[in-house]
Amino acid sequence: MGVALVVLVVVAVVALFAAGTSIRVVQQYEHGIVFRFGQVQRADGLRPGAVRTPGLTAIIPIVERMQKVNQQTVTMNVPGQEGITQDNVSVRVDAVVYFRVVDAIKAIVNVQDYGNAVSQIGQTSLRSVIGQTDMQELLGEREKINARLRRIMDEITRDPWGVLIERVEIKDVSLPEGMKRSMARQAEAERERRARIIAADGEFQASKRLAAAAEIMSQDPASLQLRLLQTVVDVAAEKNSTLVMPLPVEVLRFFERVAPDAAAPRSGGGDRPGLAERLARAEQELAKSTEETAGLASPEEVPPVIGLDEPKRRPDEPSADSDAGSDAGEEPDDGSTPSP
Repeated sequence: MGVALVVLVVVAVVALFAAGTSIRVVQQYEHGIVFRFGQVQRADGLRPGAVRTPGLTAIIPIVERMQKVNQQTVTMNVPGQEGITQDNVSVRVDAVVYFRVVDAIKAIVNVQDYGNAVSQIGQTSLRSVIGQTDMQELLGEREKINARLRRIMDEITRDPWGVLIERVEIKDVSLPEGMKRSMARQAEAERERRARIIAADGEFQASKRLAAAAEIMSQDPASLQLRLLQTVVDVAAEKNSTLVMPLPVEVLRFFERVAPDAAAPRSGGGDRPGLAERLARAEQELAKSTEETAGLASPEEVPPVIGLDEPKRRPDEPSADSDAGSDAGEEPDDGSTPSP
């Protein structure tokens, strides 16, 4: 009885040990690859039972070995890569890669460490893309560069390794400090150019309004006196200790009447248009200038300055010096000999 009991205990222990080494649990996000005597495939193709689905499964101890493959999406940071763009600008680019295993057998059999392999492929592909793009494209067209990186990496990893590259994102682009300062100066100069154009446009429109107001006030001298008194009231409201009184307008009118050339007719002799016509003309010019100057966006659209921007002469148009020289060098064709 004692010997039989010992044998039963030994058999039970061996059975429990065999069950513990043969029973495996495959998670929902995993696939199990079973190697039988180190083989997962036969000459005619995949061995039956080589891939185990999620759940409870059993293998033959010592004869079979199972390796689990995670099929979740893996997020991998690509270390920052330094390179020179197509327009000779040194940059440092960081990226992140999202990938997952779609063929567990290829990921285990064809490559030793598919995670490290994907990381190395990401670094080399990122360096290659940096050298083929310029700085403006690298900063402003991220989606295009991300798609190019994904296509390059997926062609290398999908069929041979069974790894699908789902997405590649560029996280950061680091520029040299000198390039950052140059871009800041360029943006500041562009903003200043726009501000000056807008200020000049405002001065132009204000001058039109002031001209129209002057036309109205010139018809009635009393309005000028009222405007003068209003200015005095505005100055006195500041509680200043000194009050400056300008010269009355009537004194200026008196000097205009007694001037000796006041009665002389003006050159030109045409009738001056009426007030209504001049106001209408001023309103039309103001509306036209507003439409023309509202859309200035480049230095080529700024109107030329009279006296500074001279019109360019066409190549086939002779200059004034050449015309004078040709006239001086011509000989009379009437047969007479020029006098010495």
